[in-house]
Amino acid sequence: MTRRLLVTTALPYANGHIHLGHLVGYLMTDMYVRFQNLRGNRAVYVCADDTHGTAIMIRARQEGRSELDVIRDMQASHEADFAAFGIRFDHYGSTHSDECRHHAGEIWKGVHQKGLVAEREVSQLFDTVANTFLADRFVKGKCPKCQSPDQYGDSCDKCGASYSATEVIEPLSTISGTRPELRSAKHLFIEIEKLREPLVKWLESGAIEPEVVNYLKGQFLSERLHDWDVSRPAPYFGFEIPDAQGHYWYVWFDAPIGYIAASDQWAKKNGEKLDDWWRSRDCEVVHFLGKDIVYFHTLFWPGMLLCGEFSLPKREVIHGHLTVNGEKMSKSKGTFIRAKTYLDAGLDPSYLRYFYASKLSPRPDDLDLDLAEFASKVNSDLVGKVVNLASRTAKFVEKTGLSGSYPDDGGLFAAAARAGDEIADAYERCELGQATRVIMALADRANEYVEAAAPWALAKDPANATKLQEACTVALNLFRQIAVYLAPILPKLAEQAGALFSQPIVRFDEVKTPLVGRPIAKFQHLMQRVDPLKLDKMIELGREVAPGEKAAPASAPAAPKKEQILEPLAPQITIDDFTKVDLRVAEVLACEKVEKSNKLLKLRVTLGPLGERTIFAGIQKSYSPNDLIGKRLVVVANLAPREMKGIGVSEGMVCAAGGDPARVLLPDVGALPGDRVH
Repeated sequence: MTRRLLVTTALPYANGHIHLGHLVGYLMTDMYVRFQNLRGNRAVYVCADDTHGTAIMIRARQEGRSELDVIRDMQASHEADFAAFGIRFDHYGSTHSDECRHHAGEIWKGVHQKGLVAEREVSQLFDTVANTFLADRFVKGKCPKCQSPDQYGDSCDKCGASYSATEVIEPLSTISGTRPELRSAKHLFIEIEKLREPLVKWLESGAIEPEVVNYLKGQFLSERLHDWDVSRPAPYFGFEIPDAQGHYWYVWFDAPIGYIAASDQWAKKNGEKLDDWWRSRDCEVVHFLGKDIVYFHTLFWPGMLLCGEFSLPKREVIHGHLTVNGEKMSKSKGTFIRAKTYLDAGLDPSYLRYFYASKLSPRPDDLDLDLAEFASKVNSDLVGKVVNLASRTAKFVEKTGLSGSYPDDGGLFAAAARAGDEIADAYERCELGQATRVIMALADRANEYVEAAAPWALAKDPANATKLQEACTVALNLFRQIAVYLAPILPKLAEQAGALFSQPIVRFDEVKTPLVGRPIAKFQHLMQRVDPLKLDKMIELGREVAPGEKAAPASAPAAPKKEQILEPLAPQITIDDFTKVDLRVAEVLACEKVEKSNKLLKLRVTLGPLGERTIFAGIQKSYSPNDLIGKRLVVVANLAPREMKGIGVSEGMVCAAGGDPARVLLPDVGALPGDRVH
């Protein structure tokens, strides 16, 4: 039975450009939607710009133009960035729309009918020069806990304390630089506690990963839910509340209603009914969002939907944040990278799509864009394994085409077809990293076939023409299977594969039947290796001086977070001593945390023809399990097995540099599992 899915991603705020961290969620959603549509389901992907709030209003004032000009230009920029990375929306709208205003009023009416609205006076800092109440982000001063200067109005970077802006010592407005004064104004609140019972029932329905549900129960539901402040007094850029003149819905009230408004705009454009998508048991509403907005999307937003009698999400997929080279994105180090900066450096968006996919799961683990690993994985997997299958064989059958019948391949095509169920299940569960690992295992076996068949050698003798055609027919069909499996992640490669075979890839089940007796188009290069100079250029382009930051020199290494303490050199050894240590390249097949240990990870690695090993490594503080799965690293392979008390036997040692945190050693691109490190 064909499923109907309405899929959304958290709305980007219209006060800033899209950066690589934002793209994690949008790419993950795009891959999920593309997979569903390839499976024959009907998945509609809607999104919109989040356009209201003080920040937009202040920016418009500073730039001497209207808020409408600001949000119009930012939306055009956002849509261009998304399109460049192959993110395909069915509709992209704006929260500053008639539909959003209408549905905000509809939900507000439902809130009133359930008796959830409360009114009280709230004291806030007010900038008398800018004539506006100040959100926490617009206040700086001394931390009320540790007295550190120049801290924002909600938390301290030095001691980690959280507080309100009214507690800040010697506060200053970041807008005007003046001392704000304390003023009181009427605010409207939603008493979300009154919806506890239906919210808990929904949380326990399986819509959210259990670890997130446990977090919510432990952190928020263990006590009374705080009333939610949903209004702001004028001046404010947003929608005025119909029954509270001079007061506006807070941006976080109408922002998620943008999901419904964008759906409404799409429905009108396509002759559909909104209620068939947002008020129907036959439609699955699926949200993708970052872990920083889980509290809002799992408590307040479902409460709003209940009040408006809309469907609650069938599923919420929560992802982690992006770090670059193991650290928080930084402007001074050039790692706070905009989407356009990546493109301006000449890097292929397909690289990022694949790298992110190889790391993603439905759990809120952070994703690290290690640039060395990024280049290694793309070059090894996409260029060295996938594209290699076509580039080494297609040219030999440009004149003859594929064989009239499918040759004997030892069961490779049939085995890859059977793997489709496992890959589809991984996509369905948003285990994208697992899907890529299964697909790359198929690519490994296909390349082993090509190596054994050696079409380049067969081509030297005309007498081998039939064998050559058969070998290429097998290799190209295995390539096409992989291109189908990767189509949700790499739509551009799928299009190129479709052109090569003169048959577009349109369904996931096309992996079941091989193509025969077909012409092969003249081979065009599908993908280039990652150029390290382009990565350097990206960092240079991204190296901006942020307020209060001094840009690091281009050639300078990243400054350590604390003073580097080096161990003294060990006693001198001979070359004979060194050769006793057998260092090998290993690929991580599986990785998990060791229970009751805050230090150890359990790794299952392969040494290629030398077999698999289990290794326990004390690197849990440096890596989450998903960071390591699929990664190639260096291990001591001839270390005597060691019984780890109560947890198992370790059959080797992972090589790492530094102490806390330790960083594993990565071999260069092209090193294969089992290769010896000299």
